[in-house]
Amino acid sequence: MTTFDDREKAFEQKFAHDAEIMFKVRARRNRLFGEWVAGELGIAGDEASDYASSIISADLEEEGDDDVFRKVKADYEARSVVYSDTDVRAKLKEFMAAAQDEVMSE
Repeated sequence: MTTFDDREKAFEQKFAHDAEIMFKVRARRNRLFGEWVAGELGIAGDEASDYASSIISADLEEEGDDDVFRKVKADYEARSVVYSDTDVRAKLKEFMAAAQDEVMSE
């Protein structure tokens, strides 16, 4: 029975590790994405960093990326910035790949 218990514990540890890595990747992706959106909105300096942090926080509202898209859409519309949902989603995917590379190389 100890072999089974050991395997179960190892599986749980791997699951926890994978979840932690994915959380870090999503947070990194959101920071990169938030910095890009800040540039699109004409936000620079410390305000851009604060904006990127607000994107990270927005992603914690619900599962998936819809919470991030709602925030960005509202911010674009508030500043009358012309945007495309397709372009925004493509950038989010692009930053996900970059974030994975960055986190995995640490």
